[in-house]
Amino acid sequence: MQLRIGKPARRQSAAQGERPPADDVTPELARRVRDCAIAGGQQSGNPDPERVRFAEAVRVLLTAYAEAAATPGKAATLLGGGNRWAGDHPEVFEALLQAGRAAAAVGTEDLLRLALRVTDTLLEVRAGSRAAWRLRARVLEGLGDDARAVEAHERYLALCATDDHGTGARIDALRAGRDRLVEALALLRRRYPRAAALETDGDRTDLWSDALTRRDAGDATGAAERMTAALGLMVADRRPYGELGDALTAIVDLLTEFPPDGGEPPADLLTAWAEHCRLSEREAAADPLLGGARVIGLSDLRNQLAGRSICLVANSRRVADGRYGTRIDDYDLVVRFNSFTIDAPATGTRTDIHATIHKHNFNWDVPVTTRLVFGGRQAAWQHSLRRRLVPGAQRNVGDRTLRWPVREIGRLTEEEWPTIPTSGFNMLWLLDFLDVSTRIDLIGFDFYSSGAYRLPGAMKLPITSVHGYQRERDWVTARARHTDEMRTSLR
Repeated sequence: MQLRIGKPARRQSAAQGERPPADDVTPELARRVRDCAIAGGQQSGNPDPERVRFAEAVRVLLTAYAEAAATPGKAATLLGGGNRWAGDHPEVFEALLQAGRAAAAVGTEDLLRLALRVTDTLLEVRAGSRAAWRLRARVLEGLGDDARAVEAHERYLALCATDDHGTGARIDALRAGRDRLVEALALLRRRYPRAAALETDGDRTDLWSDALTRRDAGDATGAAERMTAALGLMVADRRPYGELGDALTAIVDLLTEFPPDGGEPPADLLTAWAEHCRLSEREAAADPLLGGARVIGLSDLRNQLAGRSICLVANSRRVADGRYGTRIDDYDLVVRFNSFTIDAPATGTRTDIHATIHKHNFNWDVPVTTRLVFGGRQAAWQHSLRRRLVPGAQRNVGDRTLRWPVREIGRLTEEEWPTIPTSGFNMLWLLDFLDVSTRIDLIGFDFYSSGAYRLPGAMKLPITSVHGYQRERDWVTARARHTDEMRTSLR
């Protein structure tokens, strides 16, 4: 993991923004429109829907700006560099705001920083704009700068008569998330008391570099001590929330790869880390869309699976043609995927865990104990959760630590695993990684050689080539302890 623990972050007020070189006399608005135009042009040919929407927002901005510049009697305020343009040309203000929102929705660092510069420009001419302050808070959260995000949230809240968007709860969540991180740091310091001495005269960048060297050499304890010391210095320096979270996650990864004393990573540390991750995505107050469901992380799922038998039922024609239903229902936990369909004699009736890709809307209303939603892009995954979760249809829902297990927990890069992992493989890999179930059986997994068996509305979906079914089959075969026509056992 690469961490941003080097140069201190530059901090500017909304009024200051990011100042151009002294010889640049281009008005602030013109510079920002130019920035958007350049970034919009770079999206040409990109099929990603968010980038397409950003490019369209830039097109609208350029049109509005060109038309305003050609308006007799009012062009001077737009082109002259003063602060009156927002009043004379509200359509340009709105178009620039929408371009900033679209840039933030893409979520990449370059476009988040563009969106931040957009808010600088907007707030310079209209300091009381609630929409601009709200966008600024969202962008700063995306950049991992929780301190400035809280300031922006508070400025927005001060301008509102009522807190319709739960901003107060979001402020509390950001502060609580940092508290959980500090709590995790205290747990690490107790486990690695030498870290305190390393902090006294150490430099966080040097400590982290030394930690990585020791980790690669197999000195997990030495690496953990130096990572803990580096995290302590980062907290003392009030580094942005995102940097601190990345550092803590790297330490948890180290302890997962090299468990202390040959056991599991400390449960209290995992709990603090999971809560920190949850609070970085969701407010502390109950989310009405969850309908009372509990947001769970890796350690919660481990506890749910521990000591229980589990079967994963494929959406294959082999399952449909079999008569395995009664035996499926005899497992402690039954996992089904995406657009599964129920035919009691063939498939059984129970569904305890629904593992699904975020892109499709199948079976989200089926009552289950736990719903795990997988997705490669965090922004799109989070949007789908907000849009698709049915209140009351699940008691537990996976948090972002369970979003993309093969890549995020397993750290299998595209070079190591070049194809997109299926929902089934993400779930299977996760169960194998946790290794706490007494029995892990795959029912009907022939990787679609017999054809698909899904809900009628999903049967028209192609069996896509982006997944490496043969690679996944080979992974299963290498770990199988028993295989027959219908069942493959990994435990």
